[in-house]
Amino acid sequence: MSSDTDRPGRAGSLPPHRTVYSPHVLVFGVVVALLGTVLAVFTPHTASAATVGRGSYTTQPPGPLPSGCADLSTNPRHWVTANAPSGAVPTNDWWSSILWKRTNCAYGEPLFAQPLGFRARSGGLGFSYSTTPAISGGAKGVGEYHFNYTEDFVAGVAGLGAPEVKVDDWSDWTVSPVLSDGAHTLRATIGSGLPFAYFRATGGDAQIKVASGATATVWSRSGAMLGYTVAGHDYVAFAPSGATWSADDSGTTFTSSLAGKDYFSIAVLPTTPSTSAADRDALADEYAKYAYDHVTGTTVSYTYDEASSTVTTKYGFTTTALEGTGRATVAALMPHQWRNLAGGSPLPQEYVSSRGPLKVLTGITSFTTSMVFHGVLPEVPAVADSSGADATALQNYLDAEKADPARQQSDDTYWTGKGLGRAARLAEIADQTGNTGVRDAALATIKTKLTDWFTASQNETGHLFYYDDKWGTLIGYPASYGSDQELNDHHFHYGYYIAAAATLAKFDPAWASSSQYGGMVDLLIRDADNYDRADKRFPYLRDFDVYSGHDWASGHGSFAAGNNQESSSEGMNFDNALIQWGIATGDRAVRDAGIYMYTTQAAAVQDYWFDTKDEIYPSGFPHKEVGMVWGNGGAYSTWFSGAPEQIQGINLLPVTGGHLYLGDDPAYVKANYQEMLDQSGRTRPAIWTDIWYEYLALGDGDAALADFRADNGFTSEEGESKAHTFHWIRNLAALGTVDTSVTADSPLSAVFVKSGRRTYVAANVTADDTSVHFSDGTTVPVPAGRTVASGAQNWSGGTATGGTRPSPSPSPTGTDSASPSPSPSPTGTDSASPSPSPSDSPSPSPSPSDTAGSSPTLYLRTDGTLAGTPGGDGSVTVPSAGGTNHDGTPYQPVTMTAKGLNLKYDGAATTFDLSVDAKQAVGNGVQLRVSYDCTGDGSWDRVETYRYFATDPITGWEHYADNQGLLSSQGTMCTSLTGGTVRAEVWNAIGNNPGTLGTGSLSVVRLPFV
Repeated sequence: MSSDTDRPGRAGSLPPHRTVYSPHVLVFGVVVALLGTVLAVFTPHTASAATVGRGSYTTQPPGPLPSGCADLSTNPRHWVTANAPSGAVPTNDWWSSILWKRTNCAYGEPLFAQPLGFRARSGGLGFSYSTTPAISGGAKGVGEYHFNYTEDFVAGVAGLGAPEVKVDDWSDWTVSPVLSDGAHTLRATIGSGLPFAYFRATGGDAQIKVASGATATVWSRSGAMLGYTVAGHDYVAFAPSGATWSADDSGTTFTSSLAGKDYFSIAVLPTTPSTSAADRDALADEYAKYAYDHVTGTTVSYTYDEASSTVTTKYGFTTTALEGTGRATVAALMPHQWRNLAGGSPLPQEYVSSRGPLKVLTGITSFTTSMVFHGVLPEVPAVADSSGADATALQNYLDAEKADPARQQSDDTYWTGKGLGRAARLAEIADQTGNTGVRDAALATIKTKLTDWFTASQNETGHLFYYDDKWGTLIGYPASYGSDQELNDHHFHYGYYIAAAATLAKFDPAWASSSQYGGMVDLLIRDADNYDRADKRFPYLRDFDVYSGHDWASGHGSFAAGNNQESSSEGMNFDNALIQWGIATGDRAVRDAGIYMYTTQAAAVQDYWFDTKDEIYPSGFPHKEVGMVWGNGGAYSTWFSGAPEQIQGINLLPVTGGHLYLGDDPAYVKANYQEMLDQSGRTRPAIWTDIWYEYLALGDGDAALADFRADNGFTSEEGESKAHTFHWIRNLAALGTVDTSVTADSPLSAVFVKSGRRTYVAANVTADDTSVHFSDGTTVPVPAGRTVASGAQNWSGGTATGGTRPSPSPSPTGTDSASPSPSPSPTGTDSASPSPSPSDSPSPSPSPSDTAGSSPTLYLRTDGTLAGTPGGDGSVTVPSAGGTNHDGTPYQPVTMTAKGLNLKYDGAATTFDLSVDAKQAVGNGVQLRVSYDCTGDGSWDRVETYRYFATDPITGWEHYADNQGLLSSQGTMCTSLTGGTVRAEVWNAIGNNPGTLGTGSLSVVRLPFV
């Protein structure tokens, strides 16, 4: 999730949760490629809507907009300088917190760039190179590791006192923060994988000030170069030629006049305590060659070679030579990069990082990786015998879904998406096995739902998309898990829509054309991960971090541990959806973008979520998988559940033909499955049983089938069905495991092996017959609209060569058969509920006898009062949410009350600043409700519930403030308080652990009264 308001697998959200077709329906010659076309079909419709083909979106917000500090809710460029690039502002990045400033309205949170961490300060930019992880949790239960931000020093300008930080520039994996107080200015360029930070300074001497309590040991002061060690970490600072560095009497502050120039740079060296002085000096000399070639931009580019099934990615650096004519630089490569490096020899030294060892290339202007794409499928092929008890059982399972293929849990973007994904899987399976009734019912459901959501009428407030030109984003309403206010999880939500649209497109290509609804699908793709740099309506690859190789779920990234993501598999679902949609519509740009992200992210998942090679997690971390990846570490936990089945399972769902990468290492599959059982203390999974059996089938299909036969009375996960689970397990038991040693020249292909025998699977969704060539010399003819499994042994002993049979294109015209109703707390989704509002009728609780008098500033006190004076500072415990979603409704709240207030309303709004701390607990979210009784008569006249605040897993106070936004309100604000009562209730809306609320001067509520 994502961040703090996510579902399973999001950024802060909670999670989660898609062959062959009739040749005559697959006439793609009439399908116009969407790239470049969608711009032409953007035409105004009404004052509040714009049309895209037959679809439309609104241009007026039907719900709350993104919020942050200052006027960010209306102007996201408040924190951007005039020099910054035009177009949409990036979100969901490793550096987003300095732009969004959700909590720290001046400087944002720590930025984890690998290997360095940074934090903006009034006097400059703080540096951290954390090499010792903080590990919590034992061999069982929730545990995590973090390489926390621990400041070594601040690089700045003498006398600088900047009141805030702004963003002056950005590129694919760098950002340039700027600090200025009018007289002094510091502009930095920092980036992922950059051991250097580059500075331009005006108004005073360059300054390096060692962190309070730390000391610096100088080991080299040779002209413009200063070598020094802080907390065991070796740094080198480079002033312009002719300049020198001097130290104050304490030896903790170094300054340089820069010889009248305005530039300097600082690098951290890949040394350890055992590095010899000679080797350290040699590294300093090597880095000195590139110290004046400042990196000013970065660009990723990629190509997909179909014949070799290879993705080649080039990471390019733009540099400016401030001295000499050099152009080269230094880069630290992450494991998914150096494992697939195409040329270049890294140094023998490595950096320590939360992503494992980083290998160093020097003297480069670019580096290139080469990765193998192993293919995806619309669905696992039906290779088992088409007659017999199992075939009958499958059809019975399918028939049971005909009335409601989506079986949607709730009506927001996430749960609508999951319902669409469920229906798409059923359509694929039913088509393969000749059940046209269920297939047509599933396609009708998909078409009705998508058409509804892709059409925005003037007075409509739900089942539509809204484009915000200030933020450069497309938001679906009803939104969920912060997809509106925090721009969380768009790739999670929209991936389901796009995947379902890809299934529909194969049967109804006219619907998918740009003249009908294909343009709306393309807008969803561009919003989450815009593949077209020329399209400035959306940021380039919003959710995808091109250097880290994976998505980030939180739009704002404002956590002490950096950004985060749970469900890597839902991110992969988005990538697969692009591949399927691009192929179905003939759009190679979309297809190739999907293949690039899919292949890159698959490699990142194997390292950072699964650590399949045991080289990433620090020693002492006891798990084989993390549920969440953070900017500075990982956590065996989720935002929504403490159950091992869900902590590990959030990175497995949804199970589709695009998730075969989960089976690339069958031995790891079985080991990971066993850890889940060990952690849960069970012999079979008790939650998400179907997801786990499907996952086990990728490592041992026969064992998974035996478990299913013995235990099939479980409740299906929200995006699953018994039909899909049985089809998946039953056929993988026949096919065997994924064979990654053989590739094909078609993206829709896979190879399986069982008992030494290979099965070659290829799907053809075009109107023409084709042949697919595999790298071991095997050629498989694939008729139009079919999936072929060549070499498979069916269960009656014959060779399976079929696939889906040709059938007429359905013309779904029925209405949506689902009648969704919100579920109170969906398992496996963010603890946030889609549109909560207080449903109780609050009545005043007894309050202490002392009153606040006539003060509009009320401090929360440990004795249960809201008082006009803070008293002594302290804290109270906020009980755990118990793993249940209480968003909007107080649950075991900490309550503070003020009585006898006599004040007049000033027309403003309630504000507050609460100090909260979840310590090292992951997934907690604290919430506040403020209630007003105007006359103290015992009835609440005004009730305000604020959006919950997702706390980070780092010990220390965080500020939960009113800029988090109002979730709901009831009643009218009092014109005056006459003997009135005000109550503040604080509780955990989500999470499995208690939290702490600061009292006294640490937490205050300010009433809009005088």
